[in-house]
Amino acid sequence: MKWVSLPVSLLLVCLLSTGLGYAQSVVQPKQLDYSTMGVLYQKEKVFEFRAHSNGGAVSMQFGKIPTFYKTNYYQFDLGLLKHPKEFRQSVTFNSSNPFARTSNSYTYGKQNYFMILRGGVGKKIYFSEKAKRKGVAAGVNYELGPSIGLLIPYYLKLSRLEENGFRDYISTERYSEENADVFLDNTKIIGPASFFHGFGKLSALPGLHARLGAHFSVGAFDKYVKAFEMGIMVDAFFQRVPIMIIENNSPAFINGYLSFQIGKRQ
Repeated sequence: MKWVSLPVSLLLVCLLSTGLGYAQSVVQPKQLDYSTMGVLYQKEKVFEFRAHSNGGAVSMQFGKIPTFYKTNYYQFDLGLLKHPKEFRQSVTFNSSNPFARTSNSYTYGKQNYFMILRGGVGKKIYFSEKAKRKGVAAGVNYELGPSIGLLIPYYLKLSRLEENGFRDYISTERYSEENADVFLDNTKIIGPASFFHGFGKLSALPGLHARLGAHFSVGAFDKYVKAFEMGIMVDAFFQRVPIMIIENNSPAFINGYLSFQIGKRQ
C-alpha cells in the first residue's frame, strides 16, 4: 500500500500549497504603484469664487489633465473693480432738527462702476508627492489673457430747485462738468440710483490681465475638485480708468486675492 499512499500524499501537499497561496493573495492584496499608474481623469470643470483687495469675481475654468502634476485650462470670468480710495457714506441733513433726514448710502466722488470680462489661459503645476494618495496637493497657478473693462455710469439722486426757487424735486443724474457743483455737494445728494440705471450708456476699454498664485487642491485623485488659492493679480488697460472724479485714476490695478474652487473631474 506504500506505493498508493505516496501519490495521495503528494496530491494533498499540492492542494494545501495552492490553498495557502490563494489565502495569502486575499489577505495581502497587491499595493497600487502610484509612481507608474496612469492619469485617472482627463478633464475638469471648475467654478471659482474670488475675492481681492478692491473687488471680486466669479469664473469658470475648463481644464485638461495631461499628467498628475499638470493641468492646462482656459477660463472666463466676470469681476468688479473699485478704486482704492472709494468708500460709502451717509449724510444727515439738519442734524439739529428732530425731523432730520439721512441720505441713502452712496460713494462720494464716484463717476463710474467698473466691471471686467476676462478670458485667459493658464496652468496648474503640482509639487506635492504625498497628495497622490490623500491629503492636499500643493503647487502654483499662473494665468494670462485679454480683458474688456466696462464703464457703467454712476447715477445719483440729487435735490434740485425749480426755476422759481420755491419747490425742490429729485433729479437722477450722472456726473458732468455742468452739474459738478451739485453732484459733489453733500447737502444735495439724496442717494444713489439703481446699479442698472446706467447700463444703457456703458462703454468699453481693452486691456490685459495676469495672475500668479499658490494653489492647494484637496485630494488630487478625487472625482470632485475642492481647492483654494492665494496670490497676486494685475489688470492693465490702455488708458486711465475714470472711476473717481476727485481722486487720481490709474490704468493699472494690482490686487492680492483669495479664491475657492469647486468642480468635477472626468
